[in-house]
Amino acid sequence: MARLSLYSRVAERSASLVIRDYSTSFGLATRILSPGTRQHIDNVYALVRLADEVVDGVATEAGLTRAQVGAQLDALEADTYAAMASGYSTNLIVHAFALTARATGIDRDVVEPFFHSMRMDLADRVYTPESFATYVYGSAEVVGLMCLAVFIRDAKPAPDVARTLYLGARALGAAFQKVNFLRDLRADVDDLGRSYFPGVTVATFADDDRDRLCDDIDNDLGAAARTIPLLPRDAARAVGLAHGLFARLNAKIRRTPAATLKTTRIRVSDPEKFAIAARVIVAGTKAPQ
Repeated sequence: MARLSLYSRVAERSASLVIRDYSTSFGLATRILSPGTRQHIDNVYALVRLADEVVDGVATEAGLTRAQVGAQLDALEADTYAAMASGYSTNLIVHAFALTARATGIDRDVVEPFFHSMRMDLADRVYTPESFATYVYGSAEVVGLMCLAVFIRDAKPAPDVARTLYLGARALGAAFQKVNFLRDLRADVDDLGRSYFPGVTVATFADDDRDRLCDDIDNDLGAAARTIPLLPRDAARAVGLAHGLFARLNAKIRRTPAATLKTTRIRVSDPEKFAIAARVIVAGTKAPQ
């Protein structure tokens, strides 16, 4: 077992490297988690990022055709399920995720919708309200549910509390995804050939569209905020920080003219991020918006 333990440690270090290099916001939030919880979240994030990179251009830049990209995604999905069953993968990121899935009860019923949404990204498309809801559920809401499984792995919340946490995790995942869509309008269309928001195009995007979308995001953020105090303390602080960062980002988007959003990616500056983090640590839950 000594060799397997070493291999697993290396796999998890690899997963942690992914979140550090790819996301300053989520990386910052995970720093205030307890070490065990942080590692599980790193493992989840790494698999999600790996799949996302397959469909968002890395494989294409390497010279793969769309059919070959699809085959790579299929292979990654199959490897993930096999590792969840066996506890081992030759892919270090998949191996790390499988360790978390087996330890926290993450099942295929939340992993399958994720890969389904990743597969939807392989086609240039304009989304309907129905396909948009399906995409957001699989690409983001189930990721929130995976994180929730990590946070409550040692707890047994009452059924009504568990249901509230379930809905809050989905709402927060949806809010994060919609904010990212809104800040990446031009890149999604020009670089990836996608238009996610139903009825919204870059050519006609106006302030009224921006306000409507920001209102929807604020509704999701509000629903999520009400559940944060129900989480274990370290999880509540980390989720509160992530919530605060995206709430600030949505507020900045709301104040930005639609014409600017078409050409500029809005971000929260590092000083703002650290200020929000400080307030969350002091308050213990959600940061003020």
